[in-house]
Amino acid sequence: MKPIRRRLTRRGFLAAAGTMTTAAAFPRLLFAATASSARLVVVVLRGALDGLAAVPPYGDRDYADLHRELAIAAPGAADGALPLDDTFGLHPALEFLHERFVARELVVFHAVASPYRDRSHFDGQNVLENGLAQPLGSADGWLNRGLAAMPEGSARRAERAVAISQNVPLILRGDAAVWSKSPLPTPEVDEDLLARLADLYSGDEWFSARLSEAVQGEPRPTDGRDQAASPVMTAQAVRPAGGDRFGSAARLAATLMRGEGGPEVAVIEATGWDTHANQGGSKGTLAQRLLGLDNGLRSLADGLGPLWAQTAVLVVTEFGRTAAMNGTRGTDHGTGTCAWLVGGAVRGGRVIADWPGLGRHALAEYRDLRPTLDLRSVFKAVLGDHMRVATATLATRVFPDSNGARPLQGLIRA
Repeated sequence: MKPIRRRLTRRGFLAAAGTMTTAAAFPRLLFAATASSARLVVVVLRGALDGLAAVPPYGDRDYADLHRELAIAAPGAADGALPLDDTFGLHPALEFLHERFVARELVVFHAVASPYRDRSHFDGQNVLENGLAQPLGSADGWLNRGLAAMPEGSARRAERAVAISQNVPLILRGDAAVWSKSPLPTPEVDEDLLARLADLYSGDEWFSARLSEAVQGEPRPTDGRDQAASPVMTAQAVRPAGGDRFGSAARLAATLMRGEGGPEVAVIEATGWDTHANQGGSKGTLAQRLLGLDNGLRSLADGLGPLWAQTAVLVVTEFGRTAAMNGTRGTDHGTGTCAWLVGGAVRGGRVIADWPGLGRHALAEYRDLRPTLDLRSVFKAVLGDHMRVATATLATRVFPDSNGARPLQGLIRA
């Protein structure tokens, strides 16, 4: 396949006293005030989104054979992709994003990744949030460092950011003051536990599938082995519904941003993207997650009203998933994936992808989509062109070891 170059075209798992129970995907919100009229929302999808399903490369001749029943059909077929160009489409659940693409308010990035190249959720999310090349070595996040470098404003309080969360995630930790407020009436579960369990079980296909099923609430038909795992499975009975948690978070973000003196930057976290088993194709577990994401983004746009014209929403995940379907009708931890930048401030209607192809020798380690774009190139462009952080500051303070990741040009409307 001919390369495509910039073409237009943690977790909610709970364990106690030896019995594991599950919780719904608990989205969390974090807000920050800046000097400009621009609004920025960063959505972090924890668990590793399958970019080959969310943005199916239906025009790649190897795609259907690798992804098999998880593959999304070409546009025009039953339950087929929503068309972007002659190679890529959007999952059919992503109708709002497709509307924004047609309206030239969405840029789709594919074959993207942070600098991280292993398969630990814990480390992968650290790299995604600290903005560095390694998971350790920094106690602050790139958005906090960027926040501190944004133009001075007339904020009514000393804090530059508000975290509506039990804990401030790494992306917003740092010297810039953060005001924390939990949106939930009860304490959140320890999300790091799920990451550590996922890493522990990542080498065992059966156990990783059971963990994924428990989190997703999609049990397989029981057999003797499933009975042995009954403490995990029966926990699904007490799992909150949680179907619109992301939507609720998005609506709250919009309300706060529209308020007088409201935050100009928000971060929303959403869990539940670790699809080791029973992932589904155009319908199923992942399709429901994507529908919830799409509806939440629509709610955000509707709630922002006139502010949508000044808004950029960046949707990212820690890494992708394997190109081939696994033995439990899901996908395992991978490398390259997709990302989205959407909003009225975005110069969209484009797919940006230096597509490496899905042939066996084109894959990373013969199993993953090989990334050809560093996510930090997107982060730099958004912070620089949209939030007015100086280019030199981006290179030296915000992303200090990112010389190879040059900011993309032209993502934001002039």
